Amino acid sequence: MERRRLIALACLALVLGATPVRAEDWPSRSVRWVVPFPPGSTPDTVTRLLAQGLGEALHQPFVVDNRSGAGGNIGTDLVAKAKPDGYTLLLGSNGPIAVNQALYADLPYDPTRDLAPITLLVRAPQIFTVNPGVPAADFKEFVAYAKANPGKLSYGSVGSGSASHLTMEELKHRAGIDLVHVPYRGFPPAITDLLAGQIQATCAIAASVLPYIRAGTLRGLAVTTLARTAIAPDLPSVAELGLPELESYAWQGLLAPAATPPALLGRIHDATVAVLTRPDVRATLAQQGYEVIGDSPAQYAAFIRAETARWTAVIRRTGAKVDR
Repeated sequence: MERRRLIALACLALVLGATPVRAEDWPSRSVRWVVPFPPGSTPDTVTRLLAQGLGEALHQPFVVDNRSGAGGNIGTDLVAKAKPDGYTLLLGSNGPIAVNQALYADLPYDPTRDLAPITLLVRAPQIFTVNPGVPAADFKEFVAYAKANPGKLSYGSVGSGSASHLTMEELKHRAGIDLVHVPYRGFPPAITDLLAGQIQATCAIAASVLPYIRAGTLRGLAVTTLARTAIAPDLPSVAELGLPELESYAWQGLLAPAATPPALLGRIHDATVAVLTRPDVRATLAQQGYEVIGDSPAQYAAFIRAETARWTAVIRRTGAKVDR
């Protein structure tokens, strides 16, 4: 009798433990928001702004957990394997979500199978930027100088598979120049070395280089949009320069483990977009050069598919590889 009672209690505990989180009850405790890049990086700053807003709106802490490494794969894999209960979320970006499956031979997760898109949060153009010591006053002069000095110039990126990496590889392919790739863990160390002249160039998200361009300590050459942008109106677009194929954006979105219930994903989506579209949040993001998106899960999923196809083609065409 005692044995049967213990078995019944154990079964009940399993059933109760397996009861899914009701969307209307979320969140009832703190939420971990994993950023697969280091503190101070541009994905980190966006996440912290939104995490603060969500915490205020939902009366539970949203704790940013930086898990950097392997081009964003370490933190992304952590979320892909997390419990699908809405209490572990992912800040996704170009590399780990749309690029790395074509770049890494041993990716430990499948972005399509293991993660559920919630919303594309923001996107921002990039700026081709050089150290003022490079004898090039504009983009065409830089290309000409690089052609005359093959393999002597290096460029920094936020890591293999990032938009900064693959846009530069596409430039190398289209312009017929030879530049050495130096990957970093986030923009802060890359910009530090660019300012010091340890590397000569980068293709960086606008927010990370505009203050230095305006101060004259770095030189902006072009923006990766088809038309000039209000955040840097003096810089030509890649389309103006005859290279529309270089159009690219660094983007950040919100994802959860794939088995998260649809109703819960909807609750997370609505709460996040409500914060994202607050006037004060929008103003802060705009000042940093971001375009606010806040689309639906289906739209974000379609965007990821398009980005995956585009950058996979770039990798195959340019021969881009993981540089460690």
